[in-house]
Amino acid sequence: MGTDDAKGAGADDGYIMIGRQPENRRQLMAKACWTVLWLTYLFSAVADLTGGRHTPGATALGWCGLAGFLVVYVFLLFGRRPRHRVSRRQLGLLAVLYGLAVLMVATLGAPWLTLLVYVSISSAVMLPVKWAARTIPAIGLTALGLGALKGAADSGLLLVVTAILLGGAAMTAVVQMGRTMRELREARATVAHLAANEERLRLARDLHDLLGHSLSLITLKSELAGRMLPDHPEQAARQVADIERVGRQALVDVREAVSGFRRPTLEGELAGARTALAAAGITAELGGAAGRHPDLGPDAEGALAWALREAVTNVVRHSGATRCEITLTEAGDEICLTVTDDGTGPAGPHGNGLTGLTERMALADGRLETGRARGGGFRLQAHAPLSRRTESVS
Repeated sequence: MGTDDAKGAGADDGYIMIGRQPENRRQLMAKACWTVLWLTYLFSAVADLTGGRHTPGATALGWCGLAGFLVVYVFLLFGRRPRHRVSRRQLGLLAVLYGLAVLMVATLGAPWLTLLVYVSISSAVMLPVKWAARTIPAIGLTALGLGALKGAADSGLLLVVTAILLGGAAMTAVVQMGRTMRELREARATVAHLAANEERLRLARDLHDLLGHSLSLITLKSELAGRMLPDHPEQAARQVADIERVGRQALVDVREAVSGFRRPTLEGELAGARTALAAAGITAELGGAAGRHPDLGPDAEGALAWALREAVTNVVRHSGATRCEITLTEAGDEICLTVTDDGTGPAGPHGNGLTGLTERMALADGRLETGRARGGGFRLQAHAPLSRRTESVS
């Protein structure tokens, strides 16, 4: 069917999955172009009709049969179909396609054996793997029998049968790969959704633990202050001061909880960098980046994680690089994150992203260095302090 289907990407990526109808004009045009290219293999049948080998009546019937075959094939290719099952209409169209191919070979001769290749490919795309594994060899045996009956040359017959078997098997494998990729995408989306839900639950638990006691205490002290206010204003004032203190502490706790919820980690950003670079076709070398250092504080780790995210984003979007190396090395009381690419290098002054990153590193008592890499390209180095644990010697 259309070779563009073999891309294995979903409709959102601009490609058409195997066995699925086009969903927009771009997909329709792409699939139509591949279909026209694929139909050029019917040249043997067309040459048979235009070569004057048949009577005018047989030639006219041949053109009608070829047109009918193409109409059924195109309808099977572009028509609506269920996503997760084979409909009776699809089975009926495949049967009609097979019947027309057998009829044309039986009446007009061996040059029409090519039609059975289209039937084999269509069966591989439309049918489940178990069904296709039985149908494709049956089509090959049909071609072998009809070719022998019509006196096809041994070499030509062998070529057609090989195309039927290998083409059908290859398309079955591609279809199965596409289904597996779709399942993996759905599984990955499910995992991401579950992870997001887990983070929401964690944040909800943290906020409940932080605010439950504080709000209960504020409520009790407010009621107590209200009862004391007419007769004991000084004691009521102390209760109000306690309410203010508890409220401020609760606000600090909430800010810390939300900050921890939003703070990126080196381990997570390294995994994201690997995925982003691979998606952009850039070779990633992360051998020297092993994730979080035991002496790296949360603020410093967050700053390095932001630096890694910004650097990888710039490599993917602006560098035009083919290789990116990420290392994480320790030097004295500092840890250094280095991101180097072999792209075109910086085109001008720093943008808002690197400027904001410089400020973020400064807030974590770190620093940012940028410049050209050896042999061209761009190098970003983010330095963050390590918090050494002092051990008492007994």
